[in-house]
Amino acid sequence: MEMDLIVIGGGPGGYVAAIRAAQLGANVMLVEQDKIGGTCLNKGCIPTKALYRNAQMLNYLKGMKEFGITLEGHSFDIETAQTRKQEIVDRLQTGIAQLLKSFGVQVVQGKGSLVSDSMVEVTDIDGKKDRLSTKNILLATGSQPSKIPVPGLGLPGVIFSNEALALDYIPNEMIIIGGGVVGIEFAGIYQAFGTQVTIVELLPRILPTVDEEIVRRLTPLLKRKGIKIETGVKVQAIVQEVDGLKVSAEGKQGPRQYSGELVLVSAGRKANTENLNLSALGITYDQGGIKVDSQYATSVPGIYAIGDVIGGQMLAHVASEQGKTVAENIFGSGAQLNYDAIPSCVFSFPQVAAAGLTEEEAKTRGISYTVSKFMFAANGKALTMGEADGLVKVIADEQSKKIIGVHILGPHASDLIHEGVLAIHNGLNAKEIGHVIHAHPTLAESFHEAILGLNNEAIHMIPRV
Repeated sequence: MEMDLIVIGGGPGGYVAAIRAAQLGANVMLVEQDKIGGTCLNKGCIPTKALYRNAQMLNYLKGMKEFGITLEGHSFDIETAQTRKQEIVDRLQTGIAQLLKSFGVQVVQGKGSLVSDSMVEVTDIDGKKDRLSTKNILLATGSQPSKIPVPGLGLPGVIFSNEALALDYIPNEMIIIGGGVVGIEFAGIYQAFGTQVTIVELLPRILPTVDEEIVRRLTPLLKRKGIKIETGVKVQAIVQEVDGLKVSAEGKQGPRQYSGELVLVSAGRKANTENLNLSALGITYDQGGIKVDSQYATSVPGIYAIGDVIGGQMLAHVASEQGKTVAENIFGSGAQLNYDAIPSCVFSFPQVAAAGLTEEEAKTRGISYTVSKFMFAANGKALTMGEADGLVKVIADEQSKKIIGVHILGPHASDLIHEGVLAIHNGLNAKEIGHVIHAHPTLAESFHEAILGLNNEAIHMIPRV
């Protein structure tokens, strides 16, 4: 039987695309070589946030005296944390499998590769091959951690994010190569667990895609927690020593050396394009991933690609929206993503979240803009929580006051950002949002005050000169 769509890859891009296509009446098959949910569910977003919650609870305990609570002592069992993490992953996996079944999506376990623009070959765990016919193919094979070209990468104790999520002990020292989102999140998690963490970043600052002012304010907060951060440092080699590992590097002031029990390599991710038979079919791709047009069509008609495998913003929710867009364009009335209204979050301590343009991006586009900020230190709810570090920063077009960027550093930033996403997506201006009543006392009032500040109407902010 010929399928309407075969999806290769069951991550947040692939399984969402499969369900949306099935909702639109398509006969869909999903091919997954490992576990449904992909990197995000099994080795990324969900397990990381499960451990993040453990770290968050430990940080709360460290601050209990401020709330008049004295603890006689506490201990942390990482094996229990790992068990809890896996239970969450397993529960979500089961839920997704049930969803796929309920929507009539056929799930095939095996490794998929392309035979033609209408034929997929699936190799199961025993090596048996089966060829399946289809009208459309969607590639959603995701990504994997990148490996930096330095000697010593294969030494015991040199790990990547997958291994960092599965540790059954707490290392004494950890050197993290890379100060991107993944590196910063693991730094916060293991620092809270009791590990001495050092971040080594090649670029002049950590989190290079985040608004520069936000990073400038976050960096000292991370250092205050005990995380060492060194930027502008190029790693040259990793060497095994008697008592651990040594990282040799070149910094702004010359040679640098870092010693630790473990070295976590967190230098970005690369698209999974291998073994798909792309070249034989004439599908255009490079090291950055598969090339697609605005409808996610590859250079071969009838074959589409989404998510990490096409590069760009490697975020689970981006892959999901791309998957829905492809399904709707093939089987529905068409859809388009608004890339200027995509939220991104860093689960650091405190959290960082953003949507829309940074100041640097606005300048590059030649947009005349204005900025307003409201500090959490002036927000009653943040003070009651004991989490007053950070701010809400909004960027608006100077003339229309339409919101073009929102950047948050502080408590629950990953939740608060969505009001900013709605504002940007719907083209709202400061006056329109300013008329929306925000409950008191809430963290969301900080967003409201920052918006009001664009027109010098903020009540709890000293007027801008």
